[in-house]
Amino acid sequence: MNRIKAYRDIQMAGFWGRGVTSAVCSLMFVLLSLSGRAQQDPMYTQYMNNILSINPAYASLGTSLEVMVISRNQWIGIDGAPITQALSAQYPMRNFDTGIGLSFLSDEIGPVHQTGVYFDYSRKLRVGYRSYVSLGLKAGVNFYSTDYSILEYNDSGDPLLGDDVIRKFLPNFGVGTFFYNERLFLGLSAPKLLRNQITDVGYSSQFASKEEIHLFLISGYVFDINRDVKFKPYTLVKYVGSAPISVDLSAHFLFYDRLWLGANWRIGDAVGATLQAFVTKQFKVGYAYDVTATDLNSFNRGTHEVFLSFAFNLGRRRFMSPRYF
Repeated sequence: MNRIKAYRDIQMAGFWGRGVTSAVCSLMFVLLSLSGRAQQDPMYTQYMNNILSINPAYASLGTSLEVMVISRNQWIGIDGAPITQALSAQYPMRNFDTGIGLSFLSDEIGPVHQTGVYFDYSRKLRVGYRSYVSLGLKAGVNFYSTDYSILEYNDSGDPLLGDDVIRKFLPNFGVGTFFYNERLFLGLSAPKLLRNQITDVGYSSQFASKEEIHLFLISGYVFDINRDVKFKPYTLVKYVGSAPISVDLSAHFLFYDRLWLGANWRIGDAVGATLQAFVTKQFKVGYAYDVTATDLNSFNRGTHEVFLSFAFNLGRRRFMSPRYF
């Protein structure tokens, strides 16, 4: 069961909302956000601009301090649909062979809310002419909480609702690697390696909730169409044990090193369009809109995602603009 399938099943069964079999809603929410059969980490359409959140090896890329903010409102029109905000910063050290990063996350889906803060360290090694392999470590903590007060349910004594998760701190760590040159990139990461126990109702192990290990594989290439136009196809594959593999396929065109236009297809889930522009050499803005490609499309008005980033030159001669990845 993943986030999308859980919502679709609730909608199609007529269970969504307040006051109608909300015990089922609560169970579905807990399972989709916390169980071992769910993809627990948030998804993004503009994931190329938030690689640090899934791969700590990315922290050493670039030549300047960069700060990124992204806000995603998923499935507009559905009460309790996912709302995600993320902020990250990465800073390559003076010799450019190492880098540090910092990531904040706020993700809310129904009565379940998680807030996370993670630190990243990365070091890159030259493996060829303008080719590098970067290795990274991630460490931090997630704070999980649930608030069943927003739901109304028929059976107040339901044991599934009696083991609320309140102020649960879940420390974790992860690893990643990232190969790249001027045009090609390939990354593999597992940002969370500990399967932290979140909650267990005590009478059936099938309802035990854990943080599951997520594997992310990202790759892409930048082609020159002509002097003014570049083409970048790329993909993101996400794997969680006992959950369906998620595949994102994307293609973007860069015009005059200032404007990105492209499309995204999350197989079996959604299709979307993205526009990103360099307002200045250092300031970049982006917007993405997704349309659900499942039965859930009848119940929502799409997904909106806004992105902002700023690169601080700090007087360095090697300031790079634009960044292709």
